[in-house]
Amino acid sequence: MATGTLEPTRSTGLSGAAPAPRVVSAKKDTSVRTFNIACGVFLGIFAVLWLIPSLWALRTSLTPNSVSALGAQPILNGLFDPSTYTLESYRALVRGGDIWNWYLASAVTSVVTVVLVVVAASMAAYALSRLRFRGRKVVMAALVAGLLIPPQVLIVPIFQELNALKLLNTYWAVIFPQVPAVIAVFVFMGFFNGLPRELEESARIDGASFWTIYRSLIMPLSRPVISAMAIVTFVGVWNNLILPLFVLSNPKLMTIPVGLATVQGSYGLRYSDIQASTILGALPVIILFLLFQRRIIQGIAGTGLKG
Repeated sequence: MATGTLEPTRSTGLSGAAPAPRVVSAKKDTSVRTFNIACGVFLGIFAVLWLIPSLWALRTSLTPNSVSALGAQPILNGLFDPSTYTLESYRALVRGGDIWNWYLASAVTSVVTVVLVVVAASMAAYALSRLRFRGRKVVMAALVAGLLIPPQVLIVPIFQELNALKLLNTYWAVIFPQVPAVIAVFVFMGFFNGLPRELEESARIDGASFWTIYRSLIMPLSRPVISAMAIVTFVGVWNNLILPLFVLSNPKLMTIPVGLATVQGSYGLRYSDIQASTILGALPVIILFLLFQRRIIQGIAGTGLKG
């Protein structure tokens, strides 16, 4: 009976190649983790750099005018001393100013402008996205040209048109010039291009008209981009200074930026009052962003239906 020794099985490369994907996967995990850590560090640095001026403005607004006029050192000395904090600047603004009228004017003009921008921009974008008509390229070129014209250049023509229409010193003088939002048209158009056309074809087979599809199908599916554009437009209209400054002279109709700009010139060295008025003007926008930041991100990042 022949006996012998069995030769050890040679590696065919299969067993040796098995750990390779694990090594590659581990390297990828390490690189991804390193990248995330680096991004977190940079974001943290930029967040701190952004927060420092905001916190300084808040601290100054809680400081008496007599102290803030002396410079930065007295403010820093009382940074951790609760006895140096006061709400006198806020009380003076609320009691003696027209800030409530400014809030009302900003709210009315911002909300009405948002509604008109969403309706007009979505209708124009849906027509450009779905319809093929003569002159479509000309319309697209005109929209692109509208992006190249600085809005400051149009202030004088807009003022003359509003004056001819007897709309100066009215809310409509602030609302109408801001309704043609070219950026909103392109954002809506990009979103509509990502929606599957099969949904519209099915609705058309069921007898739905073009307007029915737009109103009952497209707009409900566009809630993320509607929310994002509504908030972005609201913030832009709320913070707009140049247009209301030219078309409004009635103090009761002034918006927040115009009212603060006219009042701050008379404050002199009352730095606490200036910072308090600035914070009161920005507070509604900050609250709005904190409440709807997820919808803003979803609307900007969304490109249509997934799956």
